[in-house]
Amino acid sequence: MKKTTLLVLAFICSGFVYGQQLPQLTQFMDNSYVINPAFAGMEDFYQVRTSIRNQWTGITDAPSTTILSIYGKQEENIGLGGVIFNDQYGHTSRAGGAVSYAYHLAVSEKIKLSLAISGGFTQFKIDKNGWNVANPNDPLTQGDVIVETVPDATFGFNFYSEKWYLGVSIPQLLSSNLNLLDDNFAETLSGEQTGSLSSHMYIMGSYKISANEKWNIEPAFLLKSVGPSPMQWDFGLKTIYDKKLWFGADYRSTGDIGALFGYSINDRYLIGYSYDVLNSELSNYSTGSHEFMLAIKLLTDKE
Repeated sequence: MKKTTLLVLAFICSGFVYGQQLPQLTQFMDNSYVINPAFAGMEDFYQVRTSIRNQWTGITDAPSTTILSIYGKQEENIGLGGVIFNDQYGHTSRAGGAVSYAYHLAVSEKIKLSLAISGGFTQFKIDKNGWNVANPNDPLTQGDVIVETVPDATFGFNFYSEKWYLGVSIPQLLSSNLNLLDDNFAETLSGEQTGSLSSHMYIMGSYKISANEKWNIEPAFLLKSVGPSPMQWDFGLKTIYDKKLWFGADYRSTGDIGALFGYSINDRYLIGYSYDVLNSELSNYSTGSHEFMLAIKLLTDKE
């Protein structure tokens, strides 16, 4: 399809730098470890979380994201974790995994600092099978499947206490070289045919406000910066009742608005859902974006 060709052209044009933002999550407050590995060990238990995001519902070949993570406290000052993910965008995909190590130290009586590093790999793939294009002789459409796997790493840190946290993470720390041009297309180009993964910077913070014994409010923000692109930001607000039921909203710098809902079962199972309303021309073709989250707290011997 024509839009698939345009997508890939935007993804692998000559002299490119792969600097677009990593996949976004409306429920970033409940997927903190995926954004910053320094969250591993901040709570006294291990947990498993999975998120599925279907973006721009109603548009063919729209992005979809699946994430599975496990992380928690291994020892008094050590947190461990791991994550696997898959992003699908039409005939292009990004998949990979990483493991992380975090060390926690006391800054003061009430404030701690978590320092973390994660390492793994990311695989990029363009599948040309099944393309429906106007010009089948276009060199871009020739060939089969292009696959490139590169090492990846993330550094992160968090200052935190019982009520708040503030941290920074730098994904794609290695700025690995990446070449998604096969011989059929590379022959039509001159000059540099490789690019690199641009390092990102995420700044995230949150504060817990206790209204009374039953109600709590948690405002949170996420700043996202990469290369010369304009900084993007999310602001979220969760209202929590009796530590079980929560609802809230998320506002993104692009103008998108999200509604959040969730419920905790027996203080062990967590279910979350969010729905985004688009504020762009895409709203003429899409009914919005859906995101589902499931978390399980792993019991310890003491529990």
